[in-house]
Amino acid sequence: MTACIVGWSHGRFGKREGADLEALIAEVAVGAIEDAGLGPADVDAIMVGHFGGGFVKQDFPASLVLQSSAAFRFKPATRVENACATGSAAVHQGITEIEARRARIVLVVGVEKMTETPGDQIGGILMKASYVKEEDREGMSFAGVFGQIARLYFQRHGDQSDAMARIAAKNHRNGVDNPWAQLRKDLGFEFCRTISDRNPLVAGPLRRTDCSLVSDGAAALVLADVETSLRLRKAVAFRARAHVNDYLPMSRRDIVAFEGCAHAWRMAHRDAGTRVDDLRAVETHDCFTIAELLQYEAMGLAAPGQGGRVALDGVTEKDGRLPVNPSGGLKSKGHPIGATGVSMHVMAAMQATGSAGAMQVRDPGLTGVFNMGGAAVANYVSILEPLRA
Repeated sequence: MTACIVGWSHGRFGKREGADLEALIAEVAVGAIEDAGLGPADVDAIMVGHFGGGFVKQDFPASLVLQSSAAFRFKPATRVENACATGSAAVHQGITEIEARRARIVLVVGVEKMTETPGDQIGGILMKASYVKEEDREGMSFAGVFGQIARLYFQRHGDQSDAMARIAAKNHRNGVDNPWAQLRKDLGFEFCRTISDRNPLVAGPLRRTDCSLVSDGAAALVLADVETSLRLRKAVAFRARAHVNDYLPMSRRDIVAFEGCAHAWRMAHRDAGTRVDDLRAVETHDCFTIAELLQYEAMGLAAPGQGGRVALDGVTEKDGRLPVNPSGGLKSKGHPIGATGVSMHVMAAMQATGSAGAMQVRDPGLTGVFNMGGAAVANYVSILEPLRA
């Protein structure tokens, strides 16, 4: 292990009217440092996760962190981007800075302001994270992309609509206990499985409840080297981390296999000396419910074609064998692109230290994070271990 999470802060996700990018950053930046028992002057470097697609006119956000405190002035601040895995990319880059001994303490902020963009333009911006030559056709969206993936999976393994509804209902139920979640409402399995005016089909077999939300929000965490972490009041160590990229065109891959996700999990478990059964909770990238189902198989929780059974049998419920997305996931918590990966690491660190409040699973311990950019193109896995709770 080379780095630990020693502090964090999380803002509310949702439509944040009156809060621009700068305000969202200010809401979490200093708070995370204070949570670590440190001050802005202690920070050696700043990483800012922010999607490069153009949701806001104010681009170049790295130096906006300096607005939060004059003590940040003249600190190196870098914007990091890797599609929907942007937040985890920023976290991993912060760890690399520590591993290179260029920093002892790194502040990582993930932020996105999506609702400043008109709704009819958001899908087009997100499609920049696809292989535009083949996949960005007229009227296409990422819901359409994952609708195609769901349809192909159904052709191979049968209709999984009930399993996907079970995943949606689970995550909405979990989100009720998350004070920062965008949609804190238990919608119930029957509502999620039934096509209706309030829950229409969106793309292919995907219903509205199978799709994550358009969100504003920010989250921040503080990384420190192990020596420094041992002197602080809490620390969650990176027992392992892995990052792999797969081909961007879906036409070059067996898209339902999520091979990049599987490869990243294998690398992380190899380096950590762990197996999936050693984990106590996982925060995973449920941009669409079919994605969470495929990730069950990629992480080794289910055999190929059996991910739906895991959901229907309650294995991933909060009181199940391996709780997945006890925070409510992207489905309930929201998905402000640049903030998502940072948020997932904050939620996992809280679970590892037994400080997740009403979201807490039974047995704190090793927790996993999987965050992806595109359709399993950029794949990030972290395995977190409590060092000092």
